[in-house]
Amino acid sequence: MEKFNYSDERFADLQMLRYRLKGFEQLSLQQKRYIYYLAEATLCGRDITFDQFGKYNLRIRKMLEAVYENGVKEASDEQAQALKVYLKRLWFSNGIHHHYGGDKFKPEFTPNYLKEQLIAAGMGNEIEQIERDIFPVIFDPERFPKRVNKADGQDIVATSAVNYYENVTQQEAENFYAAMSQEGDNCQPSWGLNSKLVKKDGQLVEQKWTASDLYAPAIQQIIGWLNKAMQVAENEQQRKIISLLIDYYRTGDLKTFDEYSIEWLKDTEGMVDFINGFIEVYEDPIGLKGSWEGLVEYKDLEATRRTKTISDNAQWFEDHSPVDERFKKKTVKGVTANVICAAMLGGDEYPSSAIGINLPNADWIRAQHGSKSVTIGNLTEAYNQAAKGNGFNDEFVIDAETRALLDQYDDQADDLHTDLHECLGHGSGQLLPGTDPNALGAYASVIEEARADLFALYYMADDKMLELNLLPSPDAYKAEYYSYLMVGLLTQYVRIKPGHQIEEAHMRNRALIARWAYEHADGAIELKKIDGKTYVAVNDYARLRGVFADLLCLIQRIKSEGDYETARQLVENYGVKIDSELHKEVLERYEKLHLAPYKGFINPWLKPKTDTEGNLIDVEVDYTESYDHQMLRYSRDYGFLI
Repeated sequence: MEKFNYSDERFADLQMLRYRLKGFEQLSLQQKRYIYYLAEATLCGRDITFDQFGKYNLRIRKMLEAVYENGVKEASDEQAQALKVYLKRLWFSNGIHHHYGGDKFKPEFTPNYLKEQLIAAGMGNEIEQIERDIFPVIFDPERFPKRVNKADGQDIVATSAVNYYENVTQQEAENFYAAMSQEGDNCQPSWGLNSKLVKKDGQLVEQKWTASDLYAPAIQQIIGWLNKAMQVAENEQQRKIISLLIDYYRTGDLKTFDEYSIEWLKDTEGMVDFINGFIEVYEDPIGLKGSWEGLVEYKDLEATRRTKTISDNAQWFEDHSPVDERFKKKTVKGVTANVICAAMLGGDEYPSSAIGINLPNADWIRAQHGSKSVTIGNLTEAYNQAAKGNGFNDEFVIDAETRALLDQYDDQADDLHTDLHECLGHGSGQLLPGTDPNALGAYASVIEEARADLFALYYMADDKMLELNLLPSPDAYKAEYYSYLMVGLLTQYVRIKPGHQIEEAHMRNRALIARWAYEHADGAIELKKIDGKTYVAVNDYARLRGVFADLLCLIQRIKSEGDYETARQLVENYGVKIDSELHKEVLERYEKLHLAPYKGFINPWLKPKTDTEGNLIDVEVDYTESYDHQMLRYSRDYGFLI
């Protein structure tokens, strides 16, 4: 087999990777057709995510793409290079704010240069309006500085750049959706998930994202491809699922979305599956509105044996959890877990993607109907292959013995951690009767990620891992413990600019766990200085498991009881602030490695092959498309909102 090139171009703080569609050629024609139509539906939602992440993003993208194609692409002067990097970053982040940190990009080209290029690209008659409306958004650092503002004590709705609210304050938004909630009803829809909240004539109004309202041109295209996919689905259940999703896109009825989610859980036999819709709420400052995302996947049958073992033992894990008995599920229902190959990424899953997903997000659906989890094996493979021999562990791991431990077990242990996090962690536990599922507000995402991570960390060290052949050695869990603490206490700092605090939910979660454990571990963890460099030292791995158990008990109580104030204190005290001297040291050490702290993916190009009558007879996978060609092609072929 020809060597696969996982790494592609690098720019700014980003490294582009490619992922391999292992076993795609062995799929049936029907499965390939199903994947192709679902992939087209996935790509059709791209503009939705751009618009959700900022009301000017699409206009800026269109404008800069015109400049790029007019000649900047070939230009080599300093400002042209800066504009190219800015546009590539915009593509990567679905907008003008960093995909992870959320800060607005600082352009390294001047307004005059951009004005000259716009005139050269034939937009001279629009210059006055562009300078008035768009230039301040690009060049004024005080205009929309944060995609999502999470600063405690501020109006995080009014000061966030995301396009989920207009002329609405945080208090108004929270009151609006609180009024929708029925006290004591734990089975209500996720209010606000699929709409923009605006104030018109002094009244708050929801503008739904449907086939007849906001985002209609893109949603109509999505529906068209879903209809095609429905005709070649693998089974009747898949057809029912797609039909419900189409109904939801047409009506915007969140009860239909819940019905769709429940039916989606029931499809466990098909080889192919997908996610398409307004799903994750990380980019809403108050955690209600779903960013649009798409994922098409097919099972990696060999690797799925691992996740099947975990899901088959879900009740054992729930029963033996260290949390209070009141917070445990008496009966775990419908836990389905697979290792999958991503076939197409879209929206908020592209180019930067999660490596594990657990859905649905609604707690009451998880409790009554279960959940589906996936570990995206071919993305993990790409990350691991691209990282081989990059010198990172040589620089940041404390000694040769620990590096050898990581070399031997880290990939396998990390995969298991992801499986436990997604398959069981998110689906574990329960809310107490009457607890508002939105009670934790802006802190909900961090607390939920911490809960799932702690569940996984606790069980990594359990003898059950050896009994089930999920780990090869009693020492294997130590690799994950060390890596997790090193990231949380030290190395995730490379993703943060000097003088900034931690903003992103997953980073806050890791910092919270690592710092809380450091403070409560009675010397089991140290930060040691060796030759002027700081390292994490773990002195007692067994003690650490007990520390993780204690924090899991606390986090589960917070979630189950809806304890907002304790959640706020935990996150603000442990998950936000950074030691500036340590930050400076880590950045200096990392810079010498010449690595990019963030990775993302170029999608394979699925090319349809048709016969003389136009019938789809095969799908070819092309891995050669460049990043800029793919982005420009997507803007041309799937740019339905501009």
